[in-house]
Formats: sequence, structure tokens, C-alpha cells
Amino acid sequence: MIYVGIDIGSTASKVCIYDSGIKETFALPTGWSSVKTAGVIKDRLKEIGLGKDNCKIVATGYGRVSVPYADKTITEITCHGKGAYYLLKDDCTVIDIGGQDTKIITIKGGRVTNFTMNDKCAAGTGRFLELMAGTLGFTIDELCEKAKSGNGVTISSMCTVFAESEITSLIGNGTRREDIAFGVVDSITSKVKSLCQKHGDEFNYFLTGGLSQNKYIINTLSKKLSSPVKNSKFGRYAGAIGAALLASKLK
Repeated sequence: MIYVGIDIGSTASKVCIYDSGIKETFALPTGWSSVKTAGVIKDRLKEIGLGKDNCKIVATGYGRVSVPYADKTITEITCHGKGAYYLLKDDCTVIDIGGQDTKIITIKGGRVTNFTMNDKCAAGTGRFLELMAGTLGFTIDELCEKAKSGNGVTISSMCTVFAESEITSLIGNGTRREDIAFGVVDSITSKVKSLCQKHGDEFNYFLTGGLSQNKYIINTLSKKLSSPVKNSKFGRYAGAIGAALLASKLK
């Protein structure tokens, strides 16, 4: 039996195929329809010989209800916690900067003991970073690269609409884009820091999600949290990995 975890996020959908270890992972944009994306994933699994008769599937994430062929759906908090513990092999506080929300999850004894999510505003999320980068004419990677040589700008607005207006005003006033980029990343990482502080004195941080390979984000978070933030090459797949591991427990 093969075990499949499907994490349908608001921005990207991730899949993990597991059998006594991670056998394969892949990701694709969620797009406007998570139902359509789930169908594409089903077709791709079929192409590699996986179906109802030889695999168990657990779906998680924002669009988990859009996977009718899943054997079970499980919340992303549980799946991210399970996946992060599998990757790090240690208790930790997980920082997952997702497209729609940011989750802070404390794991002790391999189990989720506490979690915090940002409010409904997009500030502090990957979507916020994507929108602000677009306003500056950058990709996310380009924005982070420019931010390295920036300083001195604070983005005070926590609402995406007002933050965009604030950035537009800064551009109009001739502020360097490098400094604005610095302010955008500083705003997001400061928001993450405030969420982490609700979890007490846990200093073993582990970054998952789509930004988990971004060195500038990792370094900035490490400085703000006064502790090295760890990551993994499979970090963006933590939710899907956790879902696959939980699929292996299904009867």
C-alpha cells in the first residue's frame, strides 16, 4: 500500500507520496479552483499507477474538502505538526508562512500542544509579500534580494490595501525601492515574531511553507527571534508529508 498526502493551499497545492520514506513530491499552483486542481492531482497519480485499490489518501489544507477521492480529511495544523516533526526529528515551534495565513505550531513529545494563526488580514502572509512585491515590480525573490541593501523604512499599515497605498506614496516620494523592500520584509517578519512570542520561551524554530528556502527571510527571522531558524529542502511539503504519514495509520 502506498500513502499519499495532498495539501491544497490557497496559493499552491503540494503532494507527497510515501512508502517507508518520502518517495516523491510535487507541487502545482492551486489557481482559481481547488476542485480543478484536485482533479489534476488525481490524474497525475493515476499516470504513475496510484488509485483507490493501492493507496490511501489524506487531504489537508485550505481546499481539503475539494478532494472527494481522499479517504480522510485532516486539519492543516495536525498535518503540518506531524510533517515538521518527521523532518526535524525534534520538538520545535513551527513557523508556516502560507498564502492565506501564517501558522505558529508548538510541538512537544511529537504532538501539537499549541497553535496560533494570524487574523483574517493578509499582513504577515506569503500573499502579502507577493502583492507588495508586485507593487514594486518585483518577484518575491527579487524583492528579498533588493531588501538586503535596504534600510530605514517601516511599513506601518497592517491592512494589505493600506500597505499598498503606503508603498505607492513612498515610491511617489522618491524612496529607494531597496528601502521599501526592506520595510516589507521587516513588516512581515515582525508580525511573525509577535505571533511566536505567544508561544513562550521555545527557541527551536522550524520554517515551513513556500518561503522555507528563502535565505533572507530565514536570516531576518533568526535575528528577530534571537535564535537560528531551521529549515529543510522538504519544508514546503510539511503539510503534505504529515498527511501522508497520517494516511499510513488508516485502517
